[in-house]
Amino acid sequence: MLKGEKVGLRARYEEDIPILRTELYDDVEGGSRAESRPWRPISPSSKDRRLHVDDSVAEHVPFSIVELAGDTLIGTANLWGIDTHNRTAHIGLGLLPSARGKGYGSDVVAVLCHYGFVVRGLQRLQIETLADNYAMLRAAERNGFVREGVLRKSAWVMGEFLDEVLLGLLAHEWKARS
Repeated sequence: MLKGEKVGLRARYEEDIPILRTELYDDVEGGSRAESRPWRPISPSSKDRRLHVDDSVAEHVPFSIVELAGDTLIGTANLWGIDTHNRTAHIGLGLLPSARGKGYGSDVVAVLCHYGFVVRGLQRLQIETLADNYAMLRAAERNGFVREGVLRKSAWVMGEFLDEVLLGLLAHEWKARS
């Protein structure tokens, strides 16, 4: 398990899947905001890659997020789009509604940075988030991510196009902060 101050990132357990399905992926609005594709229901028997881990896919590393104080599942995090040639990857996370607003997001981003830069030896991490996702923007900026641009009206979410913010962090910038 990778540990931060408040959270741990561990492998996805089978018992995590019903909780994540119900509290994260069955939420139409939340799912529409988190995914770059239209929301669709996930059947209990589905082996959907957002929930079930396929260890043969090297470009995607999913984690379950647990609160260290009680070993309680509070969400999901991942490094995705891992490019081993250019040594880059993207960061993503989703917190259960009951875990939001408690400072876990910043800690999750910090642990993902450690994993990406130290464990994986990456050069660059990137986050794309909706411009009105203030919690993710704060979590990224608290960890040293720099706003690199705005992708104007690039995300179709619940009947409208929204802007996305692109943030990046380089390994030497992260190391200078550590």
